[in-house]
Amino acid sequence: MTKFGELWTRSYRELIVEAGLKALEDAELPGESIKCLYLASMGPGMWVSQEHVGPMIAEQTGLINVPVVRVESGCASGAVALHQAFIDIASGKHDVVVVGGVEKMTDVGAKEASSIVDTMLDHEWETVFGGTLTGLYAMMARRHMHDYGTTREQMAQVAVKNHHNGSLNPLAQFGREIGADKILSAPMLADPLRMLDRAPISDGSAALVLSSKGDVEISACEMATSSLALHSREDITTMISVVRSSQRAYEAAGIRPRDIGIAELHDYCTIGEIIESEDLGFFEKGEGGKMVEEGETSLSGILPINTSGGLKSRGHPIGATGVAQAVEIYDQLMGRANGRQIESLDHGLCCSVGGSGGSAVVSTFKRR
Repeated sequence: MTKFGELWTRSYRELIVEAGLKALEDAELPGESIKCLYLASMGPGMWVSQEHVGPMIAEQTGLINVPVVRVESGCASGAVALHQAFIDIASGKHDVVVVGGVEKMTDVGAKEASSIVDTMLDHEWETVFGGTLTGLYAMMARRHMHDYGTTREQMAQVAVKNHHNGSLNPLAQFGREIGADKILSAPMLADPLRMLDRAPISDGSAALVLSSKGDVEISACEMATSSLALHSREDITTMISVVRSSQRAYEAAGIRPRDIGIAELHDYCTIGEIIESEDLGFFEKGEGGKMVEEGETSLSGILPINTSGGLKSRGHPIGATGVAQAVEIYDQLMGRANGRQIESLDHGLCCSVGGSGGSAVVSTFKRR
């Protein structure tokens, strides 16, 4: 990974090259061993006015004549790239492939950046009427509060926990802790969510080398979709794409939710982590907020969630996020997460969500 943050002096191509070279060095492999590259990038044409990024990245990384496939699925783009690479290796087509994710989001102003993020929604039914991604998560939060008694304080504790974890991650965008009082008094974005309930605008890149051999095995990688528009869902407090992809992943890996020892979830907004923790089967519906409040998802809890700092603290360069989640699980399973290391791990999980839940990928990992 590169560091995530507002990387004003770094270009789009420089970021993906840095992450890719780090991945090859870590894998102790020469560039000529790479047979294919899956590159996740949500909207380079809007962020940096550059489409057709495959040939550009191939040239910059010295992978001319190697297939470079760009992948896009909103905020889940990185995880979908991992999904495609997983299928590639499992099929026997290639022995070694690279999964990369990159986004350069700070080259535009804050207002334009928010508008680009909102292109992940249903334009005809949501954004044209003023809907925003934060606004949709706010609706989900308010309904979850109504149905299950989830509180603002519980949502704030998600951010408190993730900022604590991010303070232990040298690559995090916000490497500092933050108190619940500041989160609860931050400017309102969309009731009940405030500014510090949401992930930031970020630059950054992450990369993985996948092969038919390795110290960590991807035991399952499953994707599902749901309706794009929030109003078409039977229950807006449940992400059915997460439910379906996790069920398939558990079955494919031959494990159950209770076997997972660590998880990286998609906390674009704090309520997202709570909802996903329930939809993944970690906690009963309506209990996610309570588990955060009681410290059960902290580094010392029964199921540490977002040890990297999550999107909230580590940062959220959209194309890189799903890949960065897998990097964290790999580091944890290999025992090299330093100050945030969780001991005695066998299985880890990543959940990445596109938009408000229109797509989702759940991947499980285990030490060989």
